[in-house]
Amino acid sequence: MKETRGNSLIVNIINESACSACHAKGACTVADYQDKEIEITNFQKKYSPGQEVTVIFQESKGFTALFYGYVLPFIIVLLTLIVTNSVTNDELLSGLISLGILIPYYITLFFFRHLLKKVFKFEVEETI
Repeated sequence: MKETRGNSLIVNIINESACSACHAKGACTVADYQDKEIEITNFQKKYSPGQEVTVIFQESKGFTALFYGYVLPFIIVLLTLIVTNSVTNDELLSGLISLGILIPYYITLFFFRHLLKKVFKFEVEETI
């Protein structure tokens, strides 16, 4: 756990691939190490900075996030490509429009991020 802000915990998650623990990681460029922060609002106990906690995320919510992040945009791009190509008969224009449709999609997700934070909640495993 990194810190407490009001009624939320800020937890540091270190994401590293198996290659980053390898003894030869300096010899290749595959080593992957990411430091991420997440905010947790539902917790019962008191936590102090530096304390290790177990973070839980529901698997079903993970599939929902996967759908919004990858599957739905792919479907939108594919449908836009098919429709614009049948209307304009110009492959270049159809490709550009279908890729450009992702801009308003991800901007919309950005503006609704506060609603998405309520749906995709991380929790702390409360141990006794």
